Amino acid sequence: MSFQYLQFRNSQQIKDRQIFRGKDLFYDLCSLTRKNRKVINKELQNMILEGKHQTQDFEYAISDSIKIAQTFSAFANTDGGRILLGVMKDGTIAGIQSEEEIKLAETAAKIHCNPKLPFKTRQLESEEKTVVEITIPKSTRKPHSAPDSDGDQRFYIREKHQNLLANHILIEVWKKERQGGSGLLKIRYNENKLLNYLNLHHQITFSKFCGMANISPRKAEKILINLVYMKVIKMVFTESQVFYIMNPVPDRPTPNDPDQTFDF
Repeated sequence: MSFQYLQFRNSQQIKDRQIFRGKDLFYDLCSLTRKNRKVINKELQNMILEGKHQTQDFEYAISDSIKIAQTFSAFANTDGGRILLGVMKDGTIAGIQSEEEIKLAETAAKIHCNPKLPFKTRQLESEEKTVVEITIPKSTRKPHSAPDSDGDQRFYIREKHQNLLANHILIEVWKKERQGGSGLLKIRYNENKLLNYLNLHHQITFSKFCGMANISPRKAEKILINLVYMKVIKMVFTESQVFYIMNPVPDRPTPNDPDQTFDF
């Protein structure tokens, strides 16, 4: 065997080993990349893209069970909703800080809310962080109250992305709905005056109705409660005022549906 051939063969073996080492290094890097890749949960991402709205809220962390009880109350008294625990206000995923937060949520629903509220939790993994989805169903047992900052029980509703205090008229409507019954719609002088005003001006406040109809607050309340309950008019809540407007699709109240399948 010639010396030149041995030189060529040794040189080729060295090159082959370098190629194999390069391939091994490439495969090792690919494996490492796969292990370190942060998997994004598309379902969670889509929910976050919706932002905070009527049926969704973000909570970075639960440190106060009373404050979260207000959101639970608002969801249950309105359309139901979910809280994404471990998501910051701007939609950044921070992940839950402690399992104690779930216990605080349970305290909020079962102790601070009255009547107590059913809820469900679901863990969503994304970017190596855990977000907990807390779902509160729309209640057929409303109104549900929750303590305010002074410890007094208050009733809350959800309006867009805010929790607002319900007024006395809405609370009485809820009570009538809970009792059931078809109710009796009577359009008398003051009711007719109110409906004619709404046809012209589209909205009215409680104080404006009292003054326009020249009736006592107690009588005005009774009229508004009945018309809202019978779905002739509806209420629009803002941070500073409550307006009464014509219901675009008036309908008679229907009997309460059976409770949803949420366990207490």
